[in-house]
Amino acid sequence: QVQLVESGGGLVQAGGSLRLSCAASGGTFSIYVMAWFRQAPGKEREFVAAVSWSGDTTFYQDSVKGRFTISRDNAKKTLSLQMNSLKPEDTAVYYCARKSDKYVSSGYSRGNQYDYWGQGTQVTVSS
Repeated sequence: QVQLVESGGGLVQAGGSLRLSCAASGGTFSIYVMAWFRQAPGKEREFVAAVSWSGDTTFYQDSVKGRFTISRDNAKKTLSLQMNSLKPEDTAVYYCARKSDKYVSSGYSRGNQYDYWGQGTQVTVSS
């Protein structure tokens, strides 16, 4: 059984930084696209960033480009999201997810393409 456990969330002032981590256990990690999604109160879940199975291709939502960096360590089975220049609108619960298709990156921004999710970690950015 695949388990994904996020950590690293917290309260930070606008302009600050946080680094989220996602530790995977069970199943195979290295051959799947991994991604971060987020959900703010009263809003739908939205795509934030994804990384190809090899780690050499990354994808971002426009609002986080240049501020967030996604990365992975296949040997350690971990996914990370470095978040800089945080804004109040980044406040949300952040989830890591594993894409259901091996190797395939297409559809990376659609939540229904992912079959395993973590429990989420809260990120709060104060103004």
